[in-house]
Amino acid sequence: MPEITMPKLSDTMTEGTLLRWCKQKGDPIEIGDLLAEVETDKATMEMEAFEEGILSELFVEEGAKVPVGSPIAFILGKNETLTERSPSTSPLTPPPSSTSNSLTPQAITPGSSRQAVPSNTTISSIRIKVSPLARKIAAERGLRLETVAGKGTGPGGRIIAADVIHAPLTPIPTSTGTASSSSILPTPISGNPHTEIPLTNMRQIIAQRLLASKTDIPHFYLSIEIDAAPMVAFRKEFNATGNKITFNDIVLLAVARAAIEKPKINAAFGTTSIFQYESVNLSVAIAVEEGLVTPVIRDAHLKSLPEISAAVKDLATRAREKKLKPEEFSGGTITVSNLGAYGINQFCAIINPPQAAILAVGAIVKKPVVDAQDQIVIGQRLSITLSGDHRVVDGAVAAEYLAALRLLLESPSRLLTV
Repeated sequence: MPEITMPKLSDTMTEGTLLRWCKQKGDPIEIGDLLAEVETDKATMEMEAFEEGILSELFVEEGAKVPVGSPIAFILGKNETLTERSPSTSPLTPPPSSTSNSLTPQAITPGSSRQAVPSNTTISSIRIKVSPLARKIAAERGLRLETVAGKGTGPGGRIIAADVIHAPLTPIPTSTGTASSSSILPTPISGNPHTEIPLTNMRQIIAQRLLASKTDIPHFYLSIEIDAAPMVAFRKEFNATGNKITFNDIVLLAVARAAIEKPKINAAFGTTSIFQYESVNLSVAIAVEEGLVTPVIRDAHLKSLPEISAAVKDLATRAREKKLKPEEFSGGTITVSNLGAYGINQFCAIINPPQAAILAVGAIVKKPVVDAQDQIVIGQRLSITLSGDHRVVDGAVAAEYLAALRLLLESPSRLLTV
């Protein structure tokens, strides 16, 4: 008699919005059938059935927000009757989080039997399933395991090492209930009509994570101007071979290769240590209708230009079609945000936590420059700004990284060799 609960579809997801039921009450269900469409903090995803039987009850209506681990439906198995089910939740009622006896999302272990937790119960009074290595890493980082309880990706919801490595070190501020947030909320403006656009899960998480990043991470910024003429010539010659690449593809691969040369930039902050990664998992900022997503190209430094190009095109297409998988958003070690296509020459980006650096890439522009013969000529220039976490990266380290990046972009044929 399987009870279907709201799954954890992304590493930062605490609740999901059930947008649409793809099956109705009474429908037969086979393993792999599409049950519903769920909006997470990062995308709209399809929820498949992992049990077979009859969809006997729907616990929530379309459009309802449901905490991870809370029941949303019930599938009646073969040779079972409805009276055998424990009536813990009535059909089409508001999710438990909207009642006074709500389930604490962090206290729910996906895949295990649920236990109602009164709202006044502290998370520390609940047993947390965690691997020994994850507990050790959490202690080294100064991370309270309570903050990732119910978010484990191991068997039975167990917290594993990856969960604590990528977890924020401080709770993400909420948009309600604090003096600082209420003091900057908009007030009605007399005579100025307006439209209220409800926040999607994605927009709420973007707001929370970027506020936490800008509040908790000491940002600093370094900018360089690249001579883009070699890139322009290189791309023209490369594309003549039949392998079409963009300027962004060249930048992405150069960012990854430079991070291997200067690995101190490819890191994250821990309370008692710095995590310096051996592989470059490149997060690429992609604009979608609801906001911004940062899917990851894993081991980007090992890829060729055509492979980088194909990976970016695939991720961008599936991001806009809302078909990315949860694991494709996690594990990034450095991020690139490119607004050159929008005509932006230069900008500063906010760090994508828990990473230590993000590169903001502008457009290639023609401008007067002084050449080696001290003559004013028309040059092609590209501005790149690095935002660094000063807890991890010092100015000299960032400058050395940007110098390595400049060398690759001004001599792009170096990218043809691994």
